[in-house]
Formats: sequence, structure tokens, C-alpha cells
Amino acid sequence: MNERGARPPLLQAATAARVSAAALASLVACSTPTTTPPLRFSQPVVLLGEVHDNAAQHALRLDAFRAWIADGARPALALEQFDRDKQPLIDQLLAQTPKPDADTLIAAAGSKGWLWQHYRPFIALAIEHGLPVVAANVGRDEARQVMRGGLAAAGFGAEVPLAVLNTQARGIEASHCGMLDAATSQRMALAQVARDQFMAQVLQTHADRGVVLLAGNGHVRTDLGVPLWLPPEVRARSEAIGMLEVGDTDTAYDRRLYTVAQARADPCEAMRAPRR
Repeated sequence: MNERGARPPLLQAATAARVSAAALASLVACSTPTTTPPLRFSQPVVLLGEVHDNAAQHALRLDAFRAWIADGARPALALEQFDRDKQPLIDQLLAQTPKPDADTLIAAAGSKGWLWQHYRPFIALAIEHGLPVVAANVGRDEARQVMRGGLAAAGFGAEVPLAVLNTQARGIEASHCGMLDAATSQRMALAQVARDQFMAQVLQTHADRGVVLLAGNGHVRTDLGVPLWLPPEVRARSEAIGMLEVGDTDTAYDRRLYTVAQARADPCEAMRAPRR
């Protein structure tokens, strides 16, 4: 998915370029544009955004997750990269003795199209410390059901502010390079809302022990994403952290951290190229 959280074409899943030490040193925080304090969490419920292929962001997030565990926290690890229909399989594998390694879990339950090298260290830490690994995404088949029949027919909450749906649809159109018609974008916006609602359920379920959600920045936006669907008591104990690239203008997060932009090809060029 791109930074707005919409699942990208597989063409966007090319291997991310290696980030040099100089690039990492140039990471900047929004509040202090010339320095980068370590990322640390201040609430037990953490919505941790990402630009999916940005290696520098993943490094910062992993350091924060590792430090939280070292301080004694034992949060659940919720990942957009696992679809919720795989949860029984994940639980079954983690109940085995000996426990599987991260690669085994990814091979058995991971969704295609993700840059798994970025998520493997998080999963390995969770397995090492006996933390719950939680599938936080609504899969493609369920998403299609929502697009066909609506949110209520698929068991999700149907009362969605029109402004939220319209903004979600505009973001989806942009992430697909303007190649979707308005009606399709609106239907896909419903699926995006379903994903956000389910992620909110995951966070509510694990809030008492603490939980970290790894998801695209679009999912953690306070005006559109998961925070919108959290119960007030959970929202009060949560923080939504946008992991943005320098030049990104979104501000709808509790906290923002900026990194240099990851080198990447323009995905729109490939999408617009004539098919042979």
C-alpha cells in the first residue's frame, strides 16, 4: 500500500534501495528540523504509520519497538501485512513447540506484494518475547464483498461521514494515478473504511496489554483512519504517529516524524504504459 494506505499494484513492491548512513543521518523530525531524537512511544496503544518501502522509517520504528520491549513492555504486534482470515493459522503456528521463526510465519500466512524484509525483524522480536502477532487487515475477498454489497452487508458499521468517504475516494484516485472512475473509487473507499474499522477493533481488543499497529500512514490519520473508529477510552490512551517523507503535507497525526524520501521509480509510468 502507499502512504495513504491503499494496496498498491505489485509493481510498487520492487526492492527498496539501500539507505546510506548519510541519508539516515539526515532524517528530520517535524518539531526539530535539524536533529532526529530517537522515536519512543508515549501511550500504550500505538498506531505507527509508514511509507511502505521507506527503509529509514522501518529502521526508526524497529528501534522504538525494540526499546519498548527492553523497557519491559509486552505489547501485541498488529500488522496490516497479515489478513485477518490467517489469524487461526498464525495462532496455531505460534502455539507449536518449538515456535516457528519469522520466515516460517511469513511463508505460511503473509500476504503477497509486501516487502517482507522490513517486517521480518518486528515479527522475530514478537516471537522471541512471546508477544501476540495479530492479523490486522481485511483481505481482498472481503474487501470485494464490501465493494459489492456495502459495509453493513459484510458486518461493518455503515454510518460513515460523507466527508470521510469522499476524501478516501480522492486519495484512492490519486494513488491509482487518476485511472479509476469516481464510482469505483467510492466503492474502494468503503473497503478502506472496513479495514480501518477492523484495525480499530484489533487495537481495542489488545489495548489493556499494549499494542503496536504497523500500517500505512493513511490508516493512522486522525481525521480519516483508525483513530476515527476507536472508542473514546481507547483513543485517549493512543497515539497516531505519521512516518512521513520530507515534502509530505499531511498533518492529521498526533505526532509526525520525517525522513528523506526513499528512491523509487514513478509507479504511474508503468501503470499508464500500454499493455502488450
